[in-house]
Amino acid sequence: MIDHLGINCADLDTAKRFYDTVLGTLGYRRLLDYDVAVGYGKDKPDFWLSQYDDMPPNREVHVAFLAADPEAVEAFHEAAVGLGAESLHAPRLRPEYHERYFGAFVRDPDGNNVEAVCHNAPID
Repeated sequence: MIDHLGINCADLDTAKRFYDTVLGTLGYRRLLDYDVAVGYGKDKPDFWLSQYDDMPPNREVHVAFLAADPEAVEAFHEAAVGLGAESLHAPRLRPEYHERYFGAFVRDPDGNNVEAVCHNAPID
């Protein structure tokens, strides 16, 4: 339903290092790179980061990136924490959302709530 999403960053270079690493664990990569914006995806840029000096501070944004399996969610979380991100919720099944929802949540360098989610986790 959503074609693409963009967020403004306080420090674009810091945000690029973070998202290059954590999105790489999910099979996404940087596809376009401009002076003030970068786009990530698999086939087309679906997620954008930008930095504009005249833009005011943002409120927290929540972004959930699709992961292929629970192992990718765990890799995403480990990579983010390894970069110094705050872990908001460690990887686990979240049956309160639905029985096969496996997700992990971290805080990105700009304070956004970023999640990796798999919707087809095995049920024990």
